[in-house]
Amino acid sequence: MSNTTSAPHETCNSYRDLKVWQRAIELSVALYRLTVGFPKEETYGLSSQLRRAGVSIASNIAEGWGRASSGEYKHFLGMARGSNFEVQTQLVIARNLGFGEQNKLQTAEDLSAEVGKMLVAMMKN
Repeated sequence: MSNTTSAPHETCNSYRDLKVWQRAIELSVALYRLTVGFPKEETYGLSSQLRRAGVSIASNIAEGWGRASSGEYKHFLGMARGSNFEVQTQLVIARNLGFGEQNKLQTAEDLSAEVGKMLVAMMKN
């Protein structure tokens, strides 16, 4: 796609139809559920960082969808990918510190890996 063509609106009516956006929402919800079990002193630390980065993934996908060109759309997909890497890094830290329930941590890690693969695939198109 060139920078003057529109984002992939030809195949979907809304960013809400994008599987990657749907999975990113699931990831964000999983991160909120995970961080509820973090120590209270992490409320403004790792909990907040994970939640912010998780919300940023779906938000950047949606914002990119609303942009005028495929170049801008890919830029925001790249930002979403960066936020996903933040989440993955923070999940490693949480695991190493023993924060959160292991099944919830694994769910978040699995969703993040899936979202990451989907973002790479979308950026190649």
